[in-house]
Amino acid sequence: MENSPQHIVVLGPGGVGGLIAALASRAGHRVTCLASESTADVLRRDGIAVSSAQFGHFTAPVEADTTLREPADLVFVTVKATSLEAALERLDPDAIGDALIVPLLNGVDHMTLLRERYSPGQVTGGVIRVEATRPRPGIVEHASSFADIDLASSTTDRARLDQAAATLSAIGLGARVLDDEAQMLWAKLSFLGPFALSTTVNRAPIGVVRTEHADELDAMIDEAALVSSAECGARFDERARQLADALGDAAKSSMLRDAEAGRPTEIDAIGGALLRAGERHGIDTPVIRDVMTRLQPQQSS
Repeated sequence: MENSPQHIVVLGPGGVGGLIAALASRAGHRVTCLASESTADVLRRDGIAVSSAQFGHFTAPVEADTTLREPADLVFVTVKATSLEAALERLDPDAIGDALIVPLLNGVDHMTLLRERYSPGQVTGGVIRVEATRPRPGIVEHASSFADIDLASSTTDRARLDQAAATLSAIGLGARVLDDEAQMLWAKLSFLGPFALSTTVNRAPIGVVRTEHADELDAMIDEAALVSSAECGARFDERARQLADALGDAAKSSMLRDAEAGRPTEIDAIGGALLRAGERHGIDTPVIRDVMTRLQPQQSS
């Protein structure tokens, strides 16, 4: 099936979702993007224009609507966690058919929400590594030299994941199927949490954090590792430090970029998830809690 045209749906055609949609369309799949009426109008008229050192410069036609009206084969959920519940109103459980739902969100709590709304066997965990932005509707700028997706699920048949990975590979994305959903999600959050929280609370790129707030970053990595170990049986502190050290000095988290632009941030999906998981296991996370407290006035300002 991965070599035949499929109906691929993207809920939230921003930088990440728009890139997936454009690559899938270019590969010959039918693609439907679900968005607001104004964004859907632009996508129907102009398609999605991609600028990428990896994939080149191209424009791909897509269908677009405000709600799903026909069954799909693959559904990518690529909205921000802050708008997830509202966005899911565009994706009626009765309309998706037997589609495999692949959320590519930050945090871990969205998996429960999706499995409560849709059949658990249709929902897989997903993690994407990419730098892609949407300056305006229908325009995608892919800045990284990579675009890789990992899939893992505690509720979905491995054969479905292998099929989805084959489809993703065929459109040009890196794709792997991993064995443990919880470890996949916590490996990401164990790095993203400290990185996002430290850059945002200090309103500074990682280079400044490493030189002026290294103890705070290091402590949050340690706390996240303790929580991760309790949640999934593995800790990822060494990996998190390697990733933090490898970033260029000017690197900013998406949370910081959202805060600088005055947009809602994913503080609850990222930092809140760490706090809630720690509380479930009786693990104290004083530095993360302090940073979250300091961030609250920024969120309301």
